[in-house]
Amino acid sequence: MPYRLPPLNALRAFEAAARHLSFKLAGEELSVTPTAISHQIRGLEDYLGFPLFHRLTRAIELTAKGRAMLPKVREGLDAFAAAIDSTRRHDEGGRLLVSSPPTFLARWLIRHLPGFAARHPEIQLHMTASLAMIDPPDAEGAPAVEDAAGATEEAEVFIRFGRGQYPGCQVERLFSPVYTAVCSPRLLSGTQPLKVPADLAQHALLHDDTIPELMVRPTWDEWLNLAGVSGIDSNAGMHFSDSGLVLSAAIDGVGIALASKPLIEAEVAAGRLVELFDIVIRRPQAYFLVIPEAVAGQPVVRAFRDWLLDEAARMADLPASG
Repeated sequence: MPYRLPPLNALRAFEAAARHLSFKLAGEELSVTPTAISHQIRGLEDYLGFPLFHRLTRAIELTAKGRAMLPKVREGLDAFAAAIDSTRRHDEGGRLLVSSPPTFLARWLIRHLPGFAARHPEIQLHMTASLAMIDPPDAEGAPAVEDAAGATEEAEVFIRFGRGQYPGCQVERLFSPVYTAVCSPRLLSGTQPLKVPADLAQHALLHDDTIPELMVRPTWDEWLNLAGVSGIDSNAGMHFSDSGLVLSAAIDGVGIALASKPLIEAEVAAGRLVELFDIVIRRPQAYFLVIPEAVAGQPVVRAFRDWLLDEAARMADLPASG
C-alpha cells in the first residue's frame, strides 16, 4: 500500500527534540543548528495540522498529541534502523557453502562451529557432507572443485581428504589423521580381557571401507603387523562404507575400530570410547581446506579460512598433526 509520510528528517528532529526537550541538544545530536530543528518541527506541525510542542520562554514541552505520537515515531525509526542494519550486516557477512567428508563434518567440524558462529554471527554457513570430498585412487586433482572454480555469486569452499593437489585453488593443510584402536569402555570391563594386542582375537574387528584407495585406507592387517600379532584373521568382522557407522558401532560395544584420533576427541573425553595400546598407523594424506581462486578474496571466505586454520592449529600438540 502507498504510504503518505512527512519527511524523515522532520520525524528525526521531532524524536530528538522530544527526547532532549531541547532544540539545541537535538541540533547537536543531528549536527544541525537549533534553528534548523525548529524549522523541521514547524513543517511537521503544518503537515499534521496541530502543534507538537508548547514553546515556553526558556524551555519546550510536548503537547498531549506530541506525547501520544512520540512512541510510535520512535518505534518506526527503530524499525528503519534495524532494517538497514540487518541489510548491511547481511551484505558484509552473507552465505558460505562448505562441503566436507561426512565423518570430518560430524566428528570434528560440528564441534568447533559454535566458535565460528560466536566470532562471525553475520555469516550464514551451509554445510554439506559428501564422500566426493575423499580423493579417489586415481585423483590427479579435484573434479568436484572445478565446477565451483567460476562461482562468484555464491562462495563455496571445500574440505578434502587427499594429497593436496587441487589445480586452480588455494590449498591449506589442516592436519593428518593418525589411526588408533578404540572400543567402548564396556569391552574393557567385560569377560574377555583386552590387556595386550593379542587379546583382539576374542573380539569383533570393525572395518572402515570409506577411503576408496586401499594403499591409503588403514587396515587391521597393518595394525596387527605393527603390534607383532599373528594368528588373527585381519579381514574378519563387519565392514562399513561410512566412518560414522564404524564409530557408532564401536561406541555401542559391537567391536573394536581403527579411528582417526582428531575425530574421536569428544568421544574419548566423554568416556564413550577408549584408546587401546600405543600403536598407531600414520598416513601422508591429510585434510585440506580447498578454496577456488575465483572466491578466495570474498570476505566470508577469508573469515572462514582464518577461523578454520586457527582451530586446526590447536591440533599441533596432538600426535594427529604429525
